[in-house]
Amino acid sequence: MKTTTVWKGEHRFESEHEGNFIQVDGDKKAGHGPKALLLSGLAGCSGIDVVDILEKMRVEFSDFSMDAEAEQTEEHPKVFTGVQITYRLHTAPENEEKVRKAIELSLEKYCGVAAMLKKNSTVHYTLVIL
Repeated sequence: MKTTTVWKGEHRFESEHEGNFIQVDGDKKAGHGPKALLLSGLAGCSGIDVVDILEKMRVEFSDFSMDAEAEQTEEHPKVFTGVQITYRLHTAPENEEKVRKAIELSLEKYCGVAAMLKKNSTVHYTLVIL
């Protein structure tokens, strides 16, 4: 895997991967900050897994979203010490255990971003069935 990141002035950068571009901004005015991108990467990685697993389980769902929040140290380098992901989706109440199983498989087995973050942080989740 390779990305190319180009400085655009001040604390702004543009990063390219396989023809796709994202804006990174340390001042958070013209793009996400680097750590927010890491949280978004975690949510995206786990979300992809959960969708795939639920589809294989034939669980019907809609309106799937995640909030990822991190606690970090006060001293530099400010690293994450704990991450909390809240998964929200519409599904029948009887599917709750299958959804939990999909989330746990993602966070424990399939999501590489979670595996990397867990080297330094705890990763916990909450499930909200709507």
